[in-house]
Amino acid sequence: MTTLVIAEHDNISLKGSTAHTVTAATQCGGDVHVLVAGYNCTAAVQAAAQLTGVTKVIVADAAYFADGLAENVAAQIVAVAAAYSHILAPATAYGKNILPRVAAILDVAQISEITKVDAPDTFERPIYAGNAIATVQSTDAVKVITVRSTGFDAAAEGGSAVTEQLTPVADSGQSQFISRAVAKLDRPELTAAKVIVSGGRGMGSGENFKLLEPLADRLGAAMGASRAAVDAGYVPNDWQVGQTGKIVAPALYIAVGISGAIQHLAGMKESKTIVAINKDPEAPIFSVADYGIVGDLFDIVPQLIAELG
Repeated sequence: MTTLVIAEHDNISLKGSTAHTVTAATQCGGDVHVLVAGYNCTAAVQAAAQLTGVTKVIVADAAYFADGLAENVAAQIVAVAAAYSHILAPATAYGKNILPRVAAILDVAQISEITKVDAPDTFERPIYAGNAIATVQSTDAVKVITVRSTGFDAAAEGGSAVTEQLTPVADSGQSQFISRAVAKLDRPELTAAKVIVSGGRGMGSGENFKLLEPLADRLGAAMGASRAAVDAGYVPNDWQVGQTGKIVAPALYIAVGISGAIQHLAGMKESKTIVAINKDPEAPIFSVADYGIVGDLFDIVPQLIAELG
């Protein structure tokens, strides 16, 4: 029994989600191999080989893998799938774009966003916006799985896996990379941040979100938002935390003016420590908060900033 992890990377470094996925793979039993499909991706290969628990890194290096086009990466996975009992990828935009294609070609049922491995054929995943946990058993010969990174610790560095060069599959020709618009952030990336300060509809306007910036600066935090704040046009869509946004689990999550709709809680309730600030004492956010402050955020946030200063 051998598990294949699909590495998410930029040809230079691995995304943090890959290390979390490796941990899930080790819990499936047997050896763990990592597939790095990229172009001039030696640095990413070396990073994968250093992850604890990885026994082999297999490398498919070709120009048409440079930008992670799903059609080509999926074809490469299918080409080696017969050697594996499990194929795992992070439940990120990257993994969610590739693995359904793999599952369809292999004619198996994908298991999405697992948060726990109970046995090599049995997994847990959240349903109903995280309000229930489904235990899923798979009888498929090859189990195709996406992994919610917040459910697993990241694999440590310190490994020394061997590497193997594959003969890449041919370019499918089904898609073509045109361009990429990369957002430049002065703060940590939301899904990788150890501290997040999020605002909700209670902020009242996009201008009022500036009130949170000094707090985030003092904590070295990323900034997030609820869907209500995003839908109201206060902040960009890529700030959204929740079931239809980004799933996060930082060491500290500060929710300011967020009532705590089910969809938002599904995206952040695994945070290690949750602090909620809301004027409504009955707000659902307090049901998951470790610390709650009932009051006007426009009074409380400046006081917190002053204390931290």
